[in-house]
Amino acid sequence: MKSARLIPVYICLVVLALISIVPFLWMLSTSFKHGSDVYTKVPNLLPVDKKTGEFAPTTENYDYVLQIGGLGKAFVNSVWVCLILVPAKLLVDALAAYAFARIPFPGRDKIFAVLLAGMMIPTITLLVPRIFVTQSIGLFDSQWGLIVPNVASVLDIFLLRQFFLSIPSELEEAALIDGAGRMQIFWRVIVPLSVPVLSVVTITSFIFHWNDLVWPLVVLNDPDKYTLPLALQQLTQTESGRAYYIMAGATLAVVPVIAVVMIFQRRIMQGIAFTGLKT
Repeated sequence: MKSARLIPVYICLVVLALISIVPFLWMLSTSFKHGSDVYTKVPNLLPVDKKTGEFAPTTENYDYVLQIGGLGKAFVNSVWVCLILVPAKLLVDALAAYAFARIPFPGRDKIFAVLLAGMMIPTITLLVPRIFVTQSIGLFDSQWGLIVPNVASVLDIFLLRQFFLSIPSELEEAALIDGAGRMQIFWRVIVPLSVPVLSVVTITSFIFHWNDLVWPLVVLNDPDKYTLPLALQQLTQTESGRAYYIMAGATLAVVPVIAVVMIFQRRIMQGIAFTGLKT
């Protein structure tokens, strides 16, 4: 009886899932269509030639946006930035969270409270100070200007700290008795036990910085240094009447994120489940 009662719920979930996935399928289909097959009286989900009615996908749209549209170089730039920024951010946030969770020092809780209070400040209001700082250290209009100002996140530090607090202190005390130092404890005890939450922070950081548009928009001036979201925005302005080019660029931007989420979905759920609210 209980299973029968859940059938309407499952049906609703399936319908909502289909509604959610249709825009992505339409984007993917349009990216493989010829220009003359996009604007038709009878819309087709699949890339079908409107004259012959046959299945006729094309990769010309991708060739255009990758070469002429500049998305190829932008894709490489985004990969390069994320490969450096995400591991560096994970290391800095994890070390800071470990210090706030496990190392007693004067004013620790007050400093952490100030950091949490800073989360209430809208990020957009900090753009001007961040620009001035980036210019003063000579990183403006460079990819390092995308990396250095973003190597720490208060939210990630908070999540990691909460998880570190849930680890039994007896493990750390045993390691201290065996003569291990703080860094040895961090790498050999804390990190192996924190794989779920570290995975969540890594994946969410990758998704955020892969899709970030605002900061690259204000920092970068050279088109050769554009990241993928910035190059995609430029493409939508120059090719506003050619939806097939825009959809090809959007697919290039979305597919890596979807792939990461699908591959590491279990890690994400484990990290969310294991990240407690212990203080």
